[in-house]
Amino acid sequence: MNIPETVISKIEEAQRLSREDGLALMRSTDILSLGRLARTVKQQKTGDTVFFNANCHVNLTNVCSARCGFCAFSCDPGDPRAYVMAEEDVLDRIRAAQSAGITEVHMVSGLHPDKPFSYYCDMVRAIRRGFPSLHIKAFTAVEIQYFSKISGLPVEDVLIQLKEAGLGSLPGGGAEVLSDRIRLNLCPNKATAGEWLDVMRIAHGLGLKSNATLLFGHVESNEEIIDHLLLIRDLQDETGGFQTFIPLPFHPENTTLTDTTKPAAFEILKICSVSRLMLDNIDHIKAYWIMTGLKVAQMALFFGADDVDGTVTEEKITHAAGADTAVGVSRDTLIHLIKEAGCVPVQRDTLYNSLETF
Repeated sequence: MNIPETVISKIEEAQRLSREDGLALMRSTDILSLGRLARTVKQQKTGDTVFFNANCHVNLTNVCSARCGFCAFSCDPGDPRAYVMAEEDVLDRIRAAQSAGITEVHMVSGLHPDKPFSYYCDMVRAIRRGFPSLHIKAFTAVEIQYFSKISGLPVEDVLIQLKEAGLGSLPGGGAEVLSDRIRLNLCPNKATAGEWLDVMRIAHGLGLKSNATLLFGHVESNEEIIDHLLLIRDLQDETGGFQTFIPLPFHPENTTLTDTTKPAAFEILKICSVSRLMLDNIDHIKAYWIMTGLKVAQMALFFGADDVDGTVTEEKITHAAGADTAVGVSRDTLIHLIKEAGCVPVQRDTLYNSLETF
């Protein structure tokens, strides 16, 4: 199905797209036209530049009280796979990654039923003390909401304490799809859509930037995808705090949705393009190579993406769900991938300050 001319005209004239426009884009099978439009918008925002960073992922624990239906990483206490990292474990992981020139620690975890809020604050404080030059991007809005619940503190106080300990920004995970229907069915034991948005609103108000994500390719409808994008866009209008939007293709292996087929390149590139076209107020769209694969991430640079994430250094969550990508890549690999696509690689820090152009 072709894209309606009225929608194409609105995009070319830089007019904001409506919900109906978004649904028309989702119904279209003209992937090349979607890509052309999305790439044009990307060029207007960031030119030929494609960003990456050097980062290290830390997952403090896989013990989680939420046990979401789409998660293969989490487990119950007492499970043979269960682990909890001590402070020295985390510091050793970061030390081992320093040789790769990392500038960011990306830290997310399960919702451990027994660990107090102080465990997480102390961990941030220890990283800040041990590695004062590294930016700490940590804890999804779901985790922040959980910290508020277990500590009895308002979300704002939780964020203030973490910020004082050294937190620099928030990742965008835990959004999944901002649909009450989906969250009730697949993740009823964690933050609601409204709570996720509220945490981000408060974080942005405190000067903490964040990302936003969409997990697609499971049980969501086109309408729910577009409504998700509109909720993100509306909050961005209000706060301006989102730096990057990251569409994440679902990996079904070892989840309760094993009968689901993992999104193919066509769907990944379509969602990338639609995200770029709908989110006119967010500068960066990330092709997260861990979940798309390096080849599709490279293709996504022609479908609106201008960021491929980073070196990562041992990602666990997606690989628990059957990802066959590497757990980390070298800076040279990302530079080659970007250059091969005819783009200009720029290593950035977490806040999109340019560190080096290649």
